[in-house]
Amino acid sequence: MITLNKVTLQRGTKTLLQQASVAIFAKQKIGLVGKNGSGKSSLFDLILGKLEPDKGDLEIQSNIKITHLSQSIPNTEIAAIEYVMQGDQETSAIFERLKKAEKNGQYDLVCQLHEKLYELDGYALKSKAGKILNGLGFQADEHEKPVNDFSGGWKMRLNLAQTLIERSDLMLLDEPTNHLDLDAIIWLEKWLKDYPGTLMVISHDREFLDHVVSRILHIEQQTLNSYTGNYSDFEDQRALKLAQQQAHFVQQQKKLKHINRFIDRFRYKATKAKQVQSRIKALERMEQVSEVHRESPFQFEFKPAKKCGAPLIKIDDVTLGYDEKIVLRHIIFQIDPGDRIGLLGHNGAGKSTLMKCLSGKLLPLSGHIFRNPALSIGYFAQELVEQLNFDQSPLQHLQNIDPKATISTLRNFLGGFNFSGDMALSKITHFSGGEKARLVLALIVWQTPCLLILDEPTNHLDLEMREALTLALQNYEGALILVSHDRHLLKTSVEQLYLVNNQSVEEFTGDVDDYAQWVLENKKERSETRTNDEYKKTNDLPNTQKQNELKKIEQRLEKCYQEKTKLEKILANPDMYLPQHAEQLKQLLKQLSDLKKQINLLEETWLM
Repeated sequence: MITLNKVTLQRGTKTLLQQASVAIFAKQKIGLVGKNGSGKSSLFDLILGKLEPDKGDLEIQSNIKITHLSQSIPNTEIAAIEYVMQGDQETSAIFERLKKAEKNGQYDLVCQLHEKLYELDGYALKSKAGKILNGLGFQADEHEKPVNDFSGGWKMRLNLAQTLIERSDLMLLDEPTNHLDLDAIIWLEKWLKDYPGTLMVISHDREFLDHVVSRILHIEQQTLNSYTGNYSDFEDQRALKLAQQQAHFVQQQKKLKHINRFIDRFRYKATKAKQVQSRIKALERMEQVSEVHRESPFQFEFKPAKKCGAPLIKIDDVTLGYDEKIVLRHIIFQIDPGDRIGLLGHNGAGKSTLMKCLSGKLLPLSGHIFRNPALSIGYFAQELVEQLNFDQSPLQHLQNIDPKATISTLRNFLGGFNFSGDMALSKITHFSGGEKARLVLALIVWQTPCLLILDEPTNHLDLEMREALTLALQNYEGALILVSHDRHLLKTSVEQLYLVNNQSVEEFTGDVDDYAQWVLENKKERSETRTNDEYKKTNDLPNTQKQNELKKIEQRLEKCYQEKTKLEKILANPDMYLPQHAEQLKQLLKQLSDLKKQINLLEETWLM
């Protein structure tokens, strides 16, 4: 499908790929990984034709349809669902042509276009768009809202929805989970598993990669290395490869030392001249094995947390909300020293509202909250990133917190967050979102709180920084409350899970994987209420009654099929597309669409 043959790619003076070769085959699902700045997004631009290789050949199979996730924020007043439907360019174009043909009285063309729409299942386009929007966390009443009414993060979800609905052979997704909550990520994983084309995805979410891809392409030291399996398999294979490389390096160094000692000893002896020359040539021919360097640029840890007695916070019959809108009711919740709690729940359920209350940023509408007088809190939320002083450097931000600390101590600490050299002294105004988030985390870590409240701390962080944060949290001695869409972080950092759902906060008895299953079942339940109702009716019946129920469904299906055939016969008549039949045509098309939905529902119930 796609072949790179000895491709060299440069951006300015930086070489991203050097003599890189790889073949990508149809139907593969590939994760593209590598350090920030290694060239992942540039490789996508190469495939999309936005860049040309400086050397080598790039071959892309002709006539394949490529779609990619746009990073630009849309600016339009059209309804969200219409914006998503525009992603299916082929069907949208037919609808536009159909409008013009009807207006111009081109009835033969109208007939052809309706047939084409029927072939493409175009009448179901709005329904497909609605399902994708629901899966990505949009409420039903938001489908008709103008795009510009949404925030930047939700607009990026609309871009993703538009990408998913587009008909394609190859899909390129660059950080699709960045603006999603855990529920939406779980839904997206299932959607991508069922995607029939070739997928290439850049992601810093290792669990997401583990669930979606079956091959990893790793950009390292300007080369493309291919590994079979998901991200965990890649880590195992790469660790083995690096161990072998290091062993080979040590072995080669011994050999080199022995050869060089011989050359130095006998270089000036005429009787050994031939042997010395042969060894010098052997050295020249030897392919040098480089020493393995696996040092992460991120190395930090929490100092011992300040001591604080139990309970840290006790919430008794608290109701939370904003103005007249109640978000959570009658909460009973307690945090003790050493607690490690993860909060689960769909977007908008109230997780961040609870976190703001715990941090003291939001007062309760009713109820009582006890806070230990010795309590110190480290609170991370995305809005705090924007509250940094963009005219100050990372060093100045730390000095504001601890003016007595020495500059060398502060700079050493900042180096653990990869703010080293000039970066520690530079104004943060041009820092990326990930760099600003790192700085907020650094400020929290420095203050050694006895309670950490982290609301989506991994947004915009790469895999290495996420791993460093995971290790630091594992060794943190204080209490932790965590909301994160990074399941690896949740699995390795918390010991208790609470579900925020239906305005309540209750302990969740399963693990993170159980929650993923709960999410899928919950979404299915909401979108297929009628199907489940039918199922419940039949599932509790004795076998003989079940057989009777099956016969009834089969009889209803047979009638539906007959009705469908009749409608299709009527719609096949070109006269139906004359202007005088416009209203009747609209009704018939709606009947056919409703009938197809009814058939799908009955077939699903029959299978259940």
